[in-house]
Amino acid sequence: MRRLFLSAVLSAVLGLAAIAPPAVSAVASWAAFEQPTATATFGTGIEFRQPASWLMRLSRIELLLEFPDSIGPVVIQTKGVTPEAAQVLIWAWSAADGHLSPNTPITARWRLVPADRTVEPAVGPPLTITYADTRFAWKTLKGDIVSVHWYEGSNAFGRRALALGEKAVRDASEFMGVTESEPIDFFIYADRAAFYDAMGPDTRENVVGTALSSTRTMLALIPPGDVAAAEVARTVPHELTHLVFDTAVHNPYHYPPRWLNEGVATYLTEGFTPSDRAAVKAATAAGRLMPLSVLDVQFPTTYERFLLAYAESTSAVSYLVDTKGSDALVSLVNSYANGVTDDEAFTAAVGTDLAGFEAAWLAELGADPPTQYGPQAAPAGPLPPGWEVAPSAPPGSGTAAPSASAGPGASGGPSASPAPGAGSPAGDDGSPLRDGRVLLLAALAGLAVGGGLAYARRRRARTAAGGPTP
Repeated sequence: MRRLFLSAVLSAVLGLAAIAPPAVSAVASWAAFEQPTATATFGTGIEFRQPASWLMRLSRIELLLEFPDSIGPVVIQTKGVTPEAAQVLIWAWSAADGHLSPNTPITARWRLVPADRTVEPAVGPPLTITYADTRFAWKTLKGDIVSVHWYEGSNAFGRRALALGEKAVRDASEFMGVTESEPIDFFIYADRAAFYDAMGPDTRENVVGTALSSTRTMLALIPPGDVAAAEVARTVPHELTHLVFDTAVHNPYHYPPRWLNEGVATYLTEGFTPSDRAAVKAATAAGRLMPLSVLDVQFPTTYERFLLAYAESTSAVSYLVDTKGSDALVSLVNSYANGVTDDEAFTAAVGTDLAGFEAAWLAELGADPPTQYGPQAAPAGPLPPGWEVAPSAPPGSGTAAPSASAGPGASGGPSASPAPGAGSPAGDDGSPLRDGRVLLLAALAGLAVGGGLAYARRRRARTAAGGPTP
């Protein structure tokens, strides 16, 4: 699942994004706004236009853009110092600047900021436009929650897809105890090229469907002849279950682990299948199971480990239901709506923190704890010759080591701690003890740097090989 926001693109490309202060009234005696307009063309961009006039010198002209789930508008400075004028304000976003998912609504308002800071800015009327895939003549069927949009295939094709979608939302809502009232748009693409154009350039090649919770949108690749296929019967409920899951856990603080999200969607739509059981059993026997922490945010890219990630996720959810019951799973999912941590959610629902749950699941599988990659503690062992710290003698067993400030008659010899009250202890500037400590610190720093470089090389090698990122 991906959340694609134009705000991130604008921040990266223009470097002008910022959280705006609360908007003031659009009514101002020194400024007037006519009806704003906007034109969106898929794959090209969006142009915003606002006829306006003002009677004061402006310090700047801004466009405020709001996106689904955003905490405030993105601020685009379109013009700097501007004298009194009446003109059509224009600003355009280009699709070449970054990808924006189809069916994304954007609300725009223009703001005139006077050079006189004692006068409040004037904000124009809002305009909402949806960035839609305008390449096709979409057909539409509406259900209670789901609306299906497709451009190839018969009405029977659309009705079959709608039935799958409505049932998936209904079943998932009943299981998780949530009420779905906001509409969901389900867009069906008939060919791979068009689907991947809509998904964006960073889409993995094995993706055939995705759910975008911020816009309540599902995109799927389903040729008209495949609507009755087993893969479609799996993909449609799976992706729509993600949207119900998002409704159940929605909060501004902390999102559940990726493996829990995918595990619930797979468990509810197809269960812990024999093929998934076989994959987990084989990985257990070979010592290739991945820690759940590896599957917290993203799944591996290699095909084998990608499938194993789903199998492990479903296995963990299935184990939870088998040992604690389905009510515990529902309680776990719903607890995330309160913004709790993973450990708090698991402790309340299953009686142990996440690490304890994972250990119990692995024990049930008969698996050894997976290898944890990452920074490791330095191994025990002797220091290289000449790196030893000078030993400290018991009090009274020797004389203080000479220092640069020692007076005439100071004796040489090995460094030792002085008797109490005998003056400066060994380790002051110039003493062997201090030199030993410096060498020890240098050795530890070298080990840390060397370990970090070795870990970075292992990480790059693993990433290049397509394995999970530790």
